[in-house]
Amino acid sequence: MTAESRIHELRHELDQHNYRYYVLDEPSVPDAEYDRLFNELKALEAENPHLVTPDSPTQRVGGQALAAFSQVRHEVPMLSLGNAFEEADLREFGRRVVDGLDQPGAVDFSCEPKLDGLAVSLLYRDGQLVQGATRGDGTTGEDISANVRTVRNIPLKLQGEGWPAVLEVRGEVYMSKAGFDRLNAAQAEAGAKTFANPRNAAAGSLRQLDSKITASRPLEFCCYGVGQVSESIGDSHIGVLEQLKAWGMPISRELKHAAGIEECLAYYRDIGERRNNLPYEIDGVVFKVNSLASQRELGFRAREPRWAIAHKFPAMEELTEVLDVEFQVGRTGAVTPVARLKPVKVAGVTVSNATLHNMDEIARLGLRIGDTVIIRRAGDVIPQVMQVVLERRPEGARPVAVPSECPVCGSQVERTQLVKRSKGKETTSEGAVYRCVGRLACGAQLKQAIIHYVSRRAMDIDGLGEKSVEQLVDEGLIGSPADLYKLEFEQIVGLEGFAEVSSRKLLDAIEASKRPSLARFIYALGIPDVGEETAKVLARSLGSL
Repeated sequence: MTAESRIHELRHELDQHNYRYYVLDEPSVPDAEYDRLFNELKALEAENPHLVTPDSPTQRVGGQALAAFSQVRHEVPMLSLGNAFEEADLREFGRRVVDGLDQPGAVDFSCEPKLDGLAVSLLYRDGQLVQGATRGDGTTGEDISANVRTVRNIPLKLQGEGWPAVLEVRGEVYMSKAGFDRLNAAQAEAGAKTFANPRNAAAGSLRQLDSKITASRPLEFCCYGVGQVSESIGDSHIGVLEQLKAWGMPISRELKHAAGIEECLAYYRDIGERRNNLPYEIDGVVFKVNSLASQRELGFRAREPRWAIAHKFPAMEELTEVLDVEFQVGRTGAVTPVARLKPVKVAGVTVSNATLHNMDEIARLGLRIGDTVIIRRAGDVIPQVMQVVLERRPEGARPVAVPSECPVCGSQVERTQLVKRSKGKETTSEGAVYRCVGRLACGAQLKQAIIHYVSRRAMDIDGLGEKSVEQLVDEGLIGSPADLYKLEFEQIVGLEGFAEVSSRKLLDAIEASKRPSLARFIYALGIPDVGEETAKVLARSLGSL
């Protein structure tokens, strides 16, 4: 047998073993036998480097480190899902689906755990993995092709036959609990920084510029759907996933079918009881209308599908102390109270700050500085103060007072007024929000307004991140979004983070932004209560600038 034919034979055999191990969960040979075959292939490829191909099982070790990630535009946007936190929310979702389809009988849903990892897109052309990308903002992500190739259970080449010429697979890269524990033990032994939780470890590992580091991390992939495809591969969500499984894609072993919302709730309760015994972290369950024709009929809202929802598990809670309450100034001048907390771990993440929303919320909670409070990570993400433990209130607990002057610019802080008009009568009441009246004379509002103006969904001026905007404002180079268009090369070059090339790129990006769509421009202005959808409505009505 020639070296070339033996190499082909070994690759096929190893691909089959990988498929049985990662996808079917039916290992066909002991690890020692797999290692023997792998090492034989590695040795043959070393002797015959001209026979090495990108889809060989040996090509998962990582290559040269990158200077930075390039961007990838998703042909089909990677949308986020709406959330249900209570049983009533899920029932309401079910009601909307039934009303939207107007069909008799129970609607069929797919049910699968919501893995706590990083969403990625894998692009296959003629069965070969050619690109991997992060979700990013849903429209544009980062090219992490070199890194996804190192994830052991992502097939470099699809199994079988009959796959579309273009197939974009979407799923979650995550780290098992056991893998996370092994990684942290190794990090601690090496004197390196340990990770707070498996999600942070997975996200950090996948976004390494050096793919050799990614290759050393115990990452796994689970497929949950498709993006762009050149031809249909099924008429139901579960059918599509089963077909992907046949082509070598790992899918959730907890994937189930449910007839109606009651069966969805039963699945949620069951997996919630088993949550701590699963080998990976989950933060909820994803329910999707199973029929693809019904999905198309239901369509989308602005940024989420009407046919899917994530039912989150109750957030984890902890007790801690409120050390102080500080006030931050936002883009619209809203002066928002933020609780500074005695650091506490909540669901694996150290929390030291929590939003208090507004003064009405502080009054509702009856919160004072020095109180012991219950902290919850809402949806396992955003820290919130849920309740004051009055029994633990110390004698010196201090009331929270809104500053009369802006903590940033010293301008007056005023309470908003709500005007209600009905049947020719006008009534005025006090709003919940306090605002700094400084507008763009306030450094905090100016910085946030410009950060919003240059953001990807607004004017999309590449090269202007938060730190760059803050630097330009602090240096007195810009005092409004309009000043961006007066910047000159000599003013930028030499600033921290700016060299000749990056300075010219920034000026080119600013020049390119002079031709936005009207909707983007209206949204970029940051008018209170004018979001993306309202900006589109205004643009259609107004017609032109």
